[in-house]
Amino acid sequence: MVPMQTPGAAAPLSTAVYADRLDRARAQMRDKNIDVLLLSLGLDLPYITGYHAMPLERLTMLVVPREGEARMVIPRMEAPRVAPQPGVFEIHPWGETENPVEIVARLAREAGATHNVAVGDQMWARFLVELLPLLPGAQYQRADVVTSMRMAKDADEIAALFAAGAAVDRIAGELQAGNIELVGRTEAAVSADLGERILAEGHQVVNFAIVAAGENAASPHHSPGDRVIRKNEILLCDFGGTMNGYCSDITRCVYLGTPPAEVADAYAVLQEAQAAAVAAGVVGAPCEEVDRAARRIITAAGYGDYFFHRTGHGIGMEAHEDPYMVEGNSQPLAAGHAFSVEPGIYVEGKWGMRLEDIVVASHDGPVPMNSARHELVCLDV
Repeated sequence: MVPMQTPGAAAPLSTAVYADRLDRARAQMRDKNIDVLLLSLGLDLPYITGYHAMPLERLTMLVVPREGEARMVIPRMEAPRVAPQPGVFEIHPWGETENPVEIVARLAREAGATHNVAVGDQMWARFLVELLPLLPGAQYQRADVVTSMRMAKDADEIAALFAAGAAVDRIAGELQAGNIELVGRTEAAVSADLGERILAEGHQVVNFAIVAAGENAASPHHSPGDRVIRKNEILLCDFGGTMNGYCSDITRCVYLGTPPAEVADAYAVLQEAQAAAVAAGVVGAPCEEVDRAARRIITAAGYGDYFFHRTGHGIGMEAHEDPYMVEGNSQPLAAGHAFSVEPGIYVEGKWGMRLEDIVVASHDGPVPMNSARHELVCLDV
């Protein structure tokens, strides 16, 4: 057993950064009348403390009362892995014969924080179920305090996203230049190849490398298998990873030969729709308007039934996080929101296509992080 920091974790920031984030979280707690914030697994915890909890059966929990000291309840054997952040939180190790859920409840009661409790999205249900009877009468809600903070990236976070995006952009360029062997190889082999390139470009983790040939490209999240890639078909590649704590995500398609008119025409629609959705991602616009901008063009061209997923998702420390570009999400985009724009057209049993960039909303307009060619590149194979 060799405990390690979560792969892809960003280097710890200064204590001042975490102190500022905690202060902002507490300001939101006061606004929302939240008595205590409980963060366990997931990315909210390292965002506030710099520490990535391992997904163990032993509970790690940051207990943040609205007033008073925040404490990290952590297995004693894991405590040495925590970088101290004086003034942000105290470490409260627990031993193997202690009940950590009872410790969490006691700390909440001591702080008088027993009424409105906010819990992180990825807290294991077993711990929440055990906590319920220990804080009778408490009302529970999602910890959207930190979620809302993480949506608006600061300059350093945006720089990290740009660096990760530029890395996968270079790989997409190699794909489009014909420098990655495709025909005659299996989807799985090309997926592994992309994964190796993601790591070689400086990522610590490969999050996914979808490679879907021909009819398989009609499945948006196809799992690459032993299907051999052939001439005269479309190839969809959607890949990304985590670099220094922040994620990349890009999708490009190439055609292995000369595309038939139905594929070329559909792709022209897709490219127009993706560009319109990127342009719609301005500060103040509802998230759903990004989705609508792409969907209007695809529907008008007769492909509406073949575009059946949302247009985009937020990205940052997680590959998929708030905000989501989907009908029904009226939340206005704010400066620093980073999100994918990835409409697709999928004809079951025949072919599929998707085009994806990561975009950051700014006061100067939408800023795409990916510049690899957007047209359907046709490779002479």
